[in-house]
Amino acid sequence: MIQNIIGAISVWAIPFFLVSIPLYGALRKVKVYESFVEGAKGGFQMAIRIIPYLVAILVAVGMLRGAGAIDMLARWLDPALRRVGFPVEILPLAIMRPLSGSGSMGIVTELIKAHGPDSFIGRLAASAYGSTETTFYVLAVYFGAVGIKKTRHAVLSGLVADVASLIAAIVICRLAFR
Repeated sequence: MIQNIIGAISVWAIPFFLVSIPLYGALRKVKVYESFVEGAKGGFQMAIRIIPYLVAILVAVGMLRGAGAIDMLARWLDPALRRVGFPVEILPLAIMRPLSGSGSMGIVTELIKAHGPDSFIGRLAASAYGSTETTFYVLAVYFGAVGIKKTRHAVLSGLVADVASLIAAIVICRLAFR
């Protein structure tokens, strides 16, 4: 039953938002297309300002993956993670996701190819990817774009939210797909 509900939501969520947001704007007398174009212009200007931060994050992620540090850590933590019910296959994704969306997407793709899209690991990888955030990337890009140097509690808050989202993804996938 949970799978049917999730399936129905996933089929209708994007069409609902694609229709309802412009319709709401039009009903409120907002020039929807002009607002969209203005936002796109601002987004392009922001992209130019954040390129140095993006390059730094992507180089760091490439070094971690290329050196095999993430896979080595997964092998080392395997016994402890299995005891608490955390699938060790997901650990590289859990480590990479706060750093890089594209790096973590590569890990999700590898997991789905290895285990299959309808396997527990495949579904868990997709759920974990969708429920967590690229915390360091977001902080570097957005805080860097507006010139904030001291992140204070933002890093810790973002990482706590990522851990909570990962745990929720594991629990919900165990309930829905096992």
